[in-house]
Amino acid sequence: MDILQLLQYAVKQEASDLHVTANSAPVLRLHGNLTVLDLPPLLPEKTLEMARQLLDQNKLELLEKNGEVDSSYNYSGVGNFRINVYYQRGAVSIAVRVLDTKIPTIDALGLPDIVKTLARRSGGLILITGPTGSGKSTTMAAMVDLINKEKSCHILTLEDPIEYLHINKKSIIEQREIGKDSRTFPSALRAALRQDPDVILVGEMRDLETISIAVTAAETGHLILATLHTMNAPQTVSRIIDAFDSVQQKQIRMQLSNSLVGIISQRLLPRIDGRGRLAAMEILVATPAVRNLIRENKLHQIFSYLQAGSKFGMQTMDSHLQSLYNNKLVNSRIVLENAADREAMLRYLGISEDTF
Repeated sequence: MDILQLLQYAVKQEASDLHVTANSAPVLRLHGNLTVLDLPPLLPEKTLEMARQLLDQNKLELLEKNGEVDSSYNYSGVGNFRINVYYQRGAVSIAVRVLDTKIPTIDALGLPDIVKTLARRSGGLILITGPTGSGKSTTMAAMVDLINKEKSCHILTLEDPIEYLHINKKSIIEQREIGKDSRTFPSALRAALRQDPDVILVGEMRDLETISIAVTAAETGHLILATLHTMNAPQTVSRIIDAFDSVQQKQIRMQLSNSLVGIISQRLLPRIDGRGRLAAMEILVATPAVRNLIRENKLHQIFSYLQAGSKFGMQTMDSHLQSLYNNKLVNSRIVLENAADREAMLRYLGISEDTF
């Protein structure tokens, strides 16, 4: 197979990812598990040829200069793909994320109603966090689509690369790709503030400058949706504050306490019926009490408020895992692998550690 045939096959098999590596057969990720295709190992010359099929000249030059490059690829009639091409052991490898062409709704994803409530806010900072491949971009796309359907506003997305293609409904949506339409996230975000947006999606808050501009923009009335690679809500707050030096931390705590709307921390779990994956979520809503904890630097107490905040739409990861298990959507092994408090979860499930 050439790379285009592999992309077609990945879509047909409903894979989430395709991995192409020199001296190895291609690999698909199906419902979270890696599956090696029954094909001959790819020679280094072949993986380089595949990269040249997917990248334009500018991206190829960046690959040679930096050793890795991000890109997107639209295969007409097949689908959209997020591409990362990189060198390993002196040969080219390719990681491909298969993107849905249709933007899923919040209901179709099975997300809690509080996600809609957060998306309907007129201003503030909403953070979607989790490891790579946890569905953050899909959740953000569903939230943007809800705003697009319900509100007349100007939505601006800053992405690297663009994953879901939105069309104007009630809102006007403009999508800028970092590296193509703008040089960096900070420069694009600074420019965005002069482009009369109501909603700004920041594909990833990678650096101090982006975090600082995003928090300030949220504080001044824009609705900011952004992602971070953190595992839970308290860690997310700490990561933002710790990005600043000690002199600035008191100020950023004050700004964050004023601007934060909520934090959605998620990961994808395989369904018990084998029909794909679903999101398990921890959700923190920035109530006055939570804002006060941030201001006073009592971040260690946030989890207690998270546990007791169900009336505000909050939920811990473990409580959501229990709900998914009770509804027979995930099995006990998956619940235990993802539980924050393994011992408490063992007691809840009524099983012993020896069972596993």
